[in-house]
Amino acid sequence: MMWTPDELRRIGEADELQLSSTRPDGTDRPFVTIWAVTSGGTVYVRSAYGPDNPWYRRALAARRGRIRAGGVDREVTFQPMAPLDLPLQLAVDSAYHLKYAKHPPRIVSTVVGLVAQQTTIRIDPR
Repeated sequence: MMWTPDELRRIGEADELQLSSTRPDGTDRPFVTIWAVTSGGTVYVRSAYGPDNPWYRRALAARRGRIRAGGVDREVTFQPMAPLDLPLQLAVDSAYHLKYAKHPPRIVSTVVGLVAQQTTIRIDPR
C-alpha cells in the first residue's frame, strides 16, 4: 500500500506526528509526539535521542502501529533504514532542515547527521 498524494501533503505540512506502536497483545501503546518528514513519496521519522529512546525501541520491536498527523490517522508499519544508504539519509537530512528551519539549529541537529541517521525509520501505510 502507498500513501496518497493528499496524505503525504497533509503529513508533510503537519508540524508534528503522533506515533503509537502495537503491543504484542495487539493493543496500541500511548501516542508519542515527534517530528516527521516526507521525501520521495515516503514518510520518515528519527529518534532525536538515539537508539535507546523508548518509543524508537518499541516501534522497531513491533514493526507496526498507528500514526496521526495533519488529519491523517492510519495503521502503519515501521521499517528501519540502512544508515549506509547515503543518498536516502542525505535526502531525509535535507527534508528535516527544510521543514524545521524555523527552529534553532541546536534542536534540528538532534535529527540530522551521522548519529540521527542510525535511527531513520520509514513509515508505510497498512
